[in-house]
Amino acid sequence: MPLLSLSNACLAFGHVALLDHADLQIDDGEKIALIGRNGSGKSSLLRSLLGESALDDGQVWRANSLGVAYVPQEPLFEPEAKLFDVVASGMGEAARLLVDYHAATHRVAHDDSMEAIEHMMELQSQLEAVDGWNMNTKVEQMLGLLELDGDVAVGTLSGGGIKRVALARALVGDPDLLLLDEPTNHLDLAGILWLEELIKNFSGAVMVITHDRSFLDSVATRIVELDRGKLASFPGSFAEYLVRKEQMLADESVANAKFDKMLAAEEVWIRQGVKARRTRNEGRVLRLEQLRRERSERRERQGKVNLELARGDQSGKLVAELENVNKSYGDRFIVRNFSTRIQRGDKIGLIGHNGAGKTTLLKLVLGQLDADSGRVQMGTKVEVAYFDQFRDQLDPEAAIVDVISPGSDYVEINGKKKHVISYLEDFLFAPQRARSPVRTLSGGERNRLLLARLFAKPANVLVLDEPTNDLDIETLELLEELLQEYTGTLFLVSHDRRFLDNVVTQTIVAEGNGRWAEYVGGYEDWLRQRPEGGLNANVEIEKPLAAEQSVKAVSDAAAKPAAKQGKSKLSFKEQKELSELPEKIAGLETSIAGYQTKLADPAIYQSGGEATKIQGLLEGAEAELLEALERWEVLEARNV
Repeated sequence: MPLLSLSNACLAFGHVALLDHADLQIDDGEKIALIGRNGSGKSSLLRSLLGESALDDGQVWRANSLGVAYVPQEPLFEPEAKLFDVVASGMGEAARLLVDYHAATHRVAHDDSMEAIEHMMELQSQLEAVDGWNMNTKVEQMLGLLELDGDVAVGTLSGGGIKRVALARALVGDPDLLLLDEPTNHLDLAGILWLEELIKNFSGAVMVITHDRSFLDSVATRIVELDRGKLASFPGSFAEYLVRKEQMLADESVANAKFDKMLAAEEVWIRQGVKARRTRNEGRVLRLEQLRRERSERRERQGKVNLELARGDQSGKLVAELENVNKSYGDRFIVRNFSTRIQRGDKIGLIGHNGAGKTTLLKLVLGQLDADSGRVQMGTKVEVAYFDQFRDQLDPEAAIVDVISPGSDYVEINGKKKHVISYLEDFLFAPQRARSPVRTLSGGERNRLLLARLFAKPANVLVLDEPTNDLDIETLELLEELLQEYTGTLFLVSHDRRFLDNVVTQTIVAEGNGRWAEYVGGYEDWLRQRPEGGLNANVEIEKPLAAEQSVKAVSDAAAKPAAKQGKSKLSFKEQKELSELPEKIAGLETSIAGYQTKLADPAIYQSGGEATKIQGLLEGAEAELLEALERWEVLEARNV
């Protein structure tokens, strides 16, 4: 049954058409993922569906008594507002009574005057008349479900906490349609897994803007793409969408090429002068005019971001070494007896719940914070570039061009000067927008701007704190490729599971009570390697927001925990072996690549037994590589 439909919708921002005669229908129970390039108008579309902003043309139809709830990309609440009041506001008009009664009960607890008691009794009567107790129970249950204290002020919460409050306010009114704009931003892994379960089990319809590919694969029953003002629907999974989209773009390219060829032929004909005028017919002239109009109205697909890092001088082989490091605030341990050795070229992912201390650990590793005890040794020639997930480095009133290169028209990337306007075009900022203030940018565009500024700074150590927030999928994949090829050292804080899997070579995971452990590989590798007792030991990672069983089921299905290994301190000989293994593995990989290149040359099969000899060497090197990788994994797991 249709809940909402969009017909012939038009919406423009300046000279850009965000919606160009677009159509959409949302049916009951659907789980729709809305995707598209940054700045394409996805958030504007949600606000139009909600009725918060008007279309320039077209119509939005909503079913009678349709309940719609909306969670914006960056929820804004009064910092001093109590969580109970904020969540209760999702109940509509009757929420005011509930909020007043909640305040009156707190007043009576400290003021037992007759006036205070009578006021509370009056509100109680009014609540009974509108079934207010049921509403109160709903609010209390929702606060309990998300582990929120109703008497706490919003201003005391982290970004993830504020997102949970916004979700609670949206859900408490039992909406028929839930509109979510980047709901995974600022949520930790447990929160994301919990949200996946919530959306899958939600009885109403959901439309969610997200670029988290693992999240998309888990929840979406239909993909809707906003591309150059048009909405295209792709039933099925995200993987199925990718196949169909590639074919659509190929077909579009062929059709455009044929059109352009026909237009060029007609243009030649119209310019043939006197000879053409003798045979010219009015119908052909009119068709040419129509072709010209169609070509002028065609919107070309936006190009890809051109990412390039300004690399600093190479750091020393050792970037940082920590031995038995401890750090606490008051009675709370953030880092307890942690040791690690970070070498040049390591790509490290940090996994932990919000507030686990990932930022504190990074500052200890980079020498920006003193440890309470233990030894921290920094390497030489370490140049750090830092990406901040909260975008605090951006002045909303500053011009985009001044963010990149204040006081200069050029930036220098790897020894080459480039005009700042041209550099911004690499990050898909049109020249006419270069002087626009930062506040006019969407969330994804602000992230692209931060990346542009970060990559213009020479560095050999990158610290990226949630760089994937709001980035579109194409830019995400390009960023992945860039980081995979990056020869410096990378620290990545992210809750995007697929991004971690595709980029990092090892993870450092918060296991509770200030304890951190290292694992080889990315997120999925960590799930496989964690000890058998990991669900208890890693309670701070695995515990969901009051939905423990559902998240536990997701985690158990994702991986079978590895057998528990006894951990013992490495001997000097084993430490030396572990330090030499990366170089050995790299050498074997180079040898294997060389053998494969030789075997790909047809000429080798003309020289007797040369091919057989090379094949034998290849098989031997591959077996040795497998053995070295397994040995590295065993030693790395014990190196705590």
